[in-house]
Amino acid sequence: MTYQEAIDWLYELRLSGSKLGLEKPIHLASVAENPQDKLKIIHVAGTNGKGSVCAMLESIYRTAGYKTGLFTSPHLVSFRERIQVNRTLISKEDVVRKVGTMKIRAQQYSKGDAPTFFEVITIMALEYFVECDCDIVLLETGLGGRLDATNIVNPIATVITPISFDHQQFLGETIEEIAGEKAGIIKPGIPVYCANQQASVTEVIEQVARDRNAPFMLVADRETNTALPGRHQRENAALAKMVVEGAGITVSALSIPQGLREVQWQGRLECVQNGSQKFIIDAAHNPAGAQALANFIREEFADQRPSLLIGVLADKNWKNSIELLSPLVSSIICVPVGSERGLRPDELAAFARLHCESVQSCNSLTEGLEKVVGNPLVVVAGSVYLIGEVMEEFRSAESAQEHGLNDWAIRD
Repeated sequence: MTYQEAIDWLYELRLSGSKLGLEKPIHLASVAENPQDKLKIIHVAGTNGKGSVCAMLESIYRTAGYKTGLFTSPHLVSFRERIQVNRTLISKEDVVRKVGTMKIRAQQYSKGDAPTFFEVITIMALEYFVECDCDIVLLETGLGGRLDATNIVNPIATVITPISFDHQQFLGETIEEIAGEKAGIIKPGIPVYCANQQASVTEVIEQVARDRNAPFMLVADRETNTALPGRHQRENAALAKMVVEGAGITVSALSIPQGLREVQWQGRLECVQNGSQKFIIDAAHNPAGAQALANFIREEFADQRPSLLIGVLADKNWKNSIELLSPLVSSIICVPVGSERGLRPDELAAFARLHCESVQSCNSLTEGLEKVVGNPLVVVAGSVYLIGEVMEEFRSAESAQEHGLNDWAIRD
């Protein structure tokens, strides 16, 4: 099997859809001799900030001398970003090897009952972390929490980042229902570390923790300094700091601030200098993310009016993003994104024209980037797919053609 053949098989799994539930991942894990039981895991759920908090925790523990495993999603360019050890991406050779094993295991299932893409890669990652003898694993949930494939683990700590509206069609129409799904990762007796939330969300999470006799800690510090820009990242850093201080893994006092100073997390308020232009690249794709981006523009670029290059998924709350960002920009350039769920640029532009005088619709990202040539400051936002495509453009790298692995649909 070649690396491309391995990716092609993962594409086949992705095309068959996703199914929320723990029966299949529990069985897959048992076939793999339950790698989750051989690891110290910090399990992270939430709507926004999950990946950032995982990256911060990873950086702190690695700075302290521990061997770290990091499992996050979605990826920006390469599938290999999802599975990292000491921030080194899993090699292509190891992807081929682990996919080969999982493909053999998947053959025991009937076609209509095959494991999903996310179930397969969750077990792949856990097995890989055991093979690499990781001291600590930072594990981000995929969708929700209660029925997410990652919820087969028994962690040393549970972390809940800020919860807001996203994926309502699967997680519930109210913020309290969504919180209940996220809080589904709480395990009996395992401490829960929670970000500041709106009162009703905190109440839901705290009640689940109480029902399961799990110690509940609400972050006390409003902000902690970190290399990642934006007030919301300082709030995420305060949560990460609280987790490290309470999770029971010995870390020196210097490792926390050093780890937070050195943390890297691409595509989240990332500043990229491209010739004379500065690009602010941010994977803001829901209302809370768009609000955080808007706050950052106000705080850091109050005297400038950037152009907004935006491409969105049709099933996201893209109208809210336009409403929040349009008052802060001089022009909006709408581009397509490489996803079956992408919204047509002309439809996006039609709505944007209700909020901004200068709006253009483009048939490609290349055309969109040509439209902003000469603009000193450009904000790129709207979809993880778009962020990955822009990063490929700037790095002049050969396209991995793996963005489509981020696409999914829930199957019955």
